[in-house]
Amino acid sequence: MDRFFKLKQNGTTVRTEIMAGLTTFMAMAYILTVNPNTLTAFGAIDMGWYSVFLATALSAGIFTIAMGLFINFPVALAPGMGLNAYFASVILSSATSDTPFTWEMGLTAVFISGLIFILLTITRVRQMLLDAIPDSLKHAITVGIGMFISIIGLKNSGLMTIGVESGNDIAAHTFTNVLSYETVIHLGSLTDTNVQLGIVGLLLIGILMVLNVRGAILFGILGTTVVAMLMGVVDFNSLSNAQTPWVPDFTQINFMSFDWDGILHTGIISAIATFTFVELFDTFGTLVGTATRAGIMKDPVEGKKRVGKAMFVDAIAVTGGAMLGTSTTTAYVESAAGVAEGGRTGLTAVTTGACFLLALFLAPVAALIPGSATAAALIIVGVLMMQSVKEIDFQDMVVAIPAFLTIAMMPFTYNIANGISFGIVFYVVLAFVANIFGKKKYDIHWLMWVLFVLVILRYVFFGSEG
Repeated sequence: MDRFFKLKQNGTTVRTEIMAGLTTFMAMAYILTVNPNTLTAFGAIDMGWYSVFLATALSAGIFTIAMGLFINFPVALAPGMGLNAYFASVILSSATSDTPFTWEMGLTAVFISGLIFILLTITRVRQMLLDAIPDSLKHAITVGIGMFISIIGLKNSGLMTIGVESGNDIAAHTFTNVLSYETVIHLGSLTDTNVQLGIVGLLLIGILMVLNVRGAILFGILGTTVVAMLMGVVDFNSLSNAQTPWVPDFTQINFMSFDWDGILHTGIISAIATFTFVELFDTFGTLVGTATRAGIMKDPVEGKKRVGKAMFVDAIAVTGGAMLGTSTTTAYVESAAGVAEGGRTGLTAVTTGACFLLALFLAPVAALIPGSATAAALIIVGVLMMQSVKEIDFQDMVVAIPAFLTIAMMPFTYNIANGISFGIVFYVVLAFVANIFGKKKYDIHWLMWVLFVLVILRYVFFGSEG
């Protein structure tokens, strides 16, 4: 084992690696319940809670172990937050249209994006794209997705409700009249049990994080579930329900549930582009950040080589996850928790992956967790992603305006692609004008012009819903 994982060479031991792997698992185990609730939209999308649970545990287990065995990298993978929320929102928003975007189409889009991702990785175009996008937009994308996830958490917990304006065109009225109209967003009823549980969840996770407790999100979810049990709102039927068996029932997996006939659906191009685009930046930041923290980048040449190999495993995980029936499987930033505990090799990842596979036998327990508990976790994840906002220079308007639009358009239009698109277009235009008339010059990579044109064409031919 020492020879295979090069433990001594990396200054670590078996015990340290196993403890680091357990720490990483505790930090990200919340995805086992959050992902099924998110992809099924708490029952609104008929993917099957247990089916998604199986896909989540399997994809996290298999590809995390692969990362450890083949790359010797202390990074874990699982279905990514943000992209799973985008997956669900696209399906729900088109449910009433003449040509609804089904979850089978969504899995097809994820699968295709994975193939594109593999191609971009092999041809090294991926690195070129990462160099082309300004750092400010990369950070804004992270923040915007965090806001997007938080909105979903607030809505699912009942802390936020969405109403409709009373009146014809609110923009045609005076400011005084507007104040008398019904607001679009409301605070939920604090007497509602779900809302109360959501608040309890936020407080528990928040307190645990303040106390620097490892696995704060997971323990917060479990603590909220205990409170829900004391309040008598937990359904214990899952403990003896055939739909959530103790022994994994792999026949319920949505394996290869692709809809190739619907591949030309209007929104498929936008969905594929968004899955690919967001995953591109998310993975890069996670892998490089974790590698740096683990000391892997001390040797730049060897470090970049290992990160490149890790990116390939990550790309394979996207297609593999889609085949198993879940949204984009990607590297997890929570891997840093294990690295902080001393994890330096693939044994850390193998340990984490093994824990996810063992979790397959805990589906009935996971099904007990109320939606409000996982909704609180979504809000906290949004808080963590918001931290990237400090990297954006809001004093520079060429940077600030595109970044702000990227951040604002995601939650307010309920669409990640809209935020990315507006950010690209406004950055190219403002930077171009500044380069001609201003004193400070801004770099506009030629690929940014290509993306600029593609975004314009996307809205011209597919409209706001494309």
